[in-house]
Amino acid sequence: MPYNAPLTEYRFLLDHIVGFDQVAATETYADASPDTVEAILSEAAKLAQTVLAPLQRPGDLHPAKLENGVVRTSPGFAEGYRAIVEGGWVSIAANPEFGGMGLPMTLTTAVNEMMGSACLSLQLNPLMTQGQIEALEHHASDEIKALYIPKLISGEWCGTMNLTEAQAGSDVGALRSKAEPNGNGTYDITGQKIYISWGDNDFSENVCHLVLARLPDGVAGTKGISLFLVPKFIPDDQGNVGAANSLSVVSLEHKMGLHGSPTAVMQYDGATGWLIGEPHKGMAAMFTMMNNARLGVGVQGISVAEGAYQHALAYAMERKQGKTPMAGNDAISGHADVRRMLATMKAEVFSARAIALACAVAIDMAKATGSPEWKARAALLTPITKAFGTDTGIAVADMGIQVHGGMGFIEETGAAQYLRDVRVTAIYEGTNGIQAMDLVGRKMMDKGEAAFRLIEEIESNAHGVRAQYPDMAAAVWDAAESLREATEGLIAQEMNDRFAGAVAYQQAFARVLGSHYHLCAAMAEGKDGPRTALARVAIKRLLPQHKALLAQVSLGAEGLYALSDADLLA
Repeated sequence: MPYNAPLTEYRFLLDHIVGFDQVAATETYADASPDTVEAILSEAAKLAQTVLAPLQRPGDLHPAKLENGVVRTSPGFAEGYRAIVEGGWVSIAANPEFGGMGLPMTLTTAVNEMMGSACLSLQLNPLMTQGQIEALEHHASDEIKALYIPKLISGEWCGTMNLTEAQAGSDVGALRSKAEPNGNGTYDITGQKIYISWGDNDFSENVCHLVLARLPDGVAGTKGISLFLVPKFIPDDQGNVGAANSLSVVSLEHKMGLHGSPTAVMQYDGATGWLIGEPHKGMAAMFTMMNNARLGVGVQGISVAEGAYQHALAYAMERKQGKTPMAGNDAISGHADVRRMLATMKAEVFSARAIALACAVAIDMAKATGSPEWKARAALLTPITKAFGTDTGIAVADMGIQVHGGMGFIEETGAAQYLRDVRVTAIYEGTNGIQAMDLVGRKMMDKGEAAFRLIEEIESNAHGVRAQYPDMAAAVWDAAESLREATEGLIAQEMNDRFAGAVAYQQAFARVLGSHYHLCAAMAEGKDGPRTALARVAIKRLLPQHKALLAQVSLGAEGLYALSDADLLA
């Protein structure tokens, strides 16, 4: 399906909204000059538009298959993957010591969004590898780093993450996979893992699995879990692949969407693995990869939202149905309700993209400066980015079907694929409910300090532009103050009461934050232009939703449990 990379949006957000100039001013990212940024974005756009976008429909219509134990990928995916790795797109943020570009995560985020909009099924593969590279950089031994990271960066090898088991989904501590030490620095890994994205393929030389398992002396629960690197083929000291390891793909899942991405059931039968990080500290090491993936999955939601919006907009501007009040426009884009949907879609994509890039900037600044405040900002924004990005992808894709009318329900138009592909993003890498609980739980262990700092910035900005944009500035300030009050009430609650209102709180926070970025866009435009008009859509029509959301936050959990199991069954 056709796709046009929103380069103007990226440049505007980086230059005027999310503070990327702070990143480029650090010694760590001094190479991220305007010329380099322009070159990176432009070349990634070409790849997405010309190489990856044509693979979107073939991947959906011709899913990956398991044939005689070998995964056969969708037509054109091998060539698409080679184009990704030859361009160095796997390694944008990776350490130059091992062959990476060492550029900011902010640029990786923009590139990943473009690739995901073009063909999300294929983009999932390098996303997993990027997360594994970061996990190994932080937790692996020097020997493992030297052997594996260059191969992952080059794309010769791919990476996966293996957490879930049939009885251990969100409760990872219930896993049964075992690791037995061999006495020579290796371990025998035995167990079965499910939902393994890109568990195998037919185009990379090796597939390297990060697997959670329990050592014989590991205690029950998450505190007794260790992390192991288990390759498909065991390499020698020079990185040449040798004998096949004792692992296999049992089956591929038959999924609602993302058909081109093989989601495997993996079986490990005494497979050789190497410990990553300290014994019994596997969750801490895996969370490095998971946090990387949570930003990446939020961006996947934005990717699909952008693709669905472009698809719906093209249809709405061509489809003629009835008379519209717009002179010279007899397409359905001139009807008020269709106009409402298109404007909402565009406004929501901007909000979600701004939040994701702001999160990436915070990650980059935390790495470059070591500042506790930047680390806290990155931690706070990660669950919001993941949840709001994927919620936006689902809502916009659903709205895109509605714009198509009856034709949206017909598979040949391609509108339904966006919704089928994006629906899982609210589930994997931690459901959006878990993201919300993380936000009101772990991320509020500082008594809300990081949240209050961000809210103060929103209020200060709104106060500063009251004269120029009195109606919008007042609405954003009032919403931020309501969010502050709700946060104060939230941190006074017992944890389960927090959890009951967690999703509503997270959605309200994202709604206020997105409106703040829209107000910043109007400020940067400096006149009544299209960005100011879009900001009015976000602030006047969408921001008021925060009131209903925050009303739920103070209710606690009691009313939910007033309904017994029998009541729910009645």
